[in-house]
Amino acid sequence: MSTAVPSRIQLDSNLRRWFARNLGLWRSRRLYFFADGEALRVDMMLRVEAFSEPIEGEAVYRFTWWPDQEFDFFARKPGFVPSGTMDAYLCGHQLQCSCGYLGGNLGGSPTKSQIRQVDEHELIFESHDQEWDILEHIRLVDQDRYRARSIYSWKDGELELAETHHELRVEAAGEVLRG
Repeated sequence: MSTAVPSRIQLDSNLRRWFARNLGLWRSRRLYFFADGEALRVDMMLRVEAFSEPIEGEAVYRFTWWPDQEFDFFARKPGFVPSGTMDAYLCGHQLQCSCGYLGGNLGGSPTKSQIRQVDEHELIFESHDQEWDILEHIRLVDQDRYRARSIYSWKDGELELAETHHELRVEAAGEVLRG
């Protein structure tokens, strides 16, 4: 009896299918736990869209975010960007993003995330952005009505930020974007 190893093509197809399940508009209720003990809340809106034809990679997605309820978050943490847009290119087991991680908060250079698939509902992203190492788990729950996200960020090897995001789908996917 031989054990067949799943091909990259099948896994990449699974990754595209997982990303397609995330398309639409999400209300993201977030808790940020900082290394100094400070805990802050912010509610964001997040739209995930796909392009009809990838410019590069196997698929291209656009993430757009803006505040729903700020709870003084951005006044207390001015280094975080309250709204923005990021394009992300799926290239095999990597996601190449057009701007820095942490929701564009660093506003920095493009980043790459390594992707691991836990099962059909959860992906893990491992990223390095400047002096930051980021580990993010995203799990789709209840037939894709909810997303649970846990994000851990180390700066120069020290855990600086832990986040939990509870996300509720507000709208289904819209029309695909034209390049």
